[in-house]
Amino acid sequence: MLLQIVHIILTVLWWFIIAQAVMSWLIAFNVINTHNDFVNQLWTVLDRITEPLYRPFRRIMPDFGGLDLTPMLVLIIIIILDGPVLNYLGRLAYANGMA
Repeated sequence: MLLQIVHIILTVLWWFIIAQAVMSWLIAFNVINTHNDFVNQLWTVLDRITEPLYRPFRRIMPDFGGLDLTPMLVLIIIIILDGPVLNYLGRLAYANGMA
């Protein structure tokens, strides 16, 4: 049960990161305008959700100028946690009779 909750949380975070990345591209290429109240509120919500995830990695990532690879790094970590790590923990719990 706990592993399913962790899986759901990681999936939701994955989608928030994807939405924030796509929205940042749309803003950068002036497809959408942050002066629109809805766009501004959505951007603020996504930024408040994703920024705490990015902050520790931005401290150690080298500066690539205008290119921010932090979302990609966090997505890779989420994929690793959601795939091999959760599968291993699930097998471990099943082997110990906890499932």
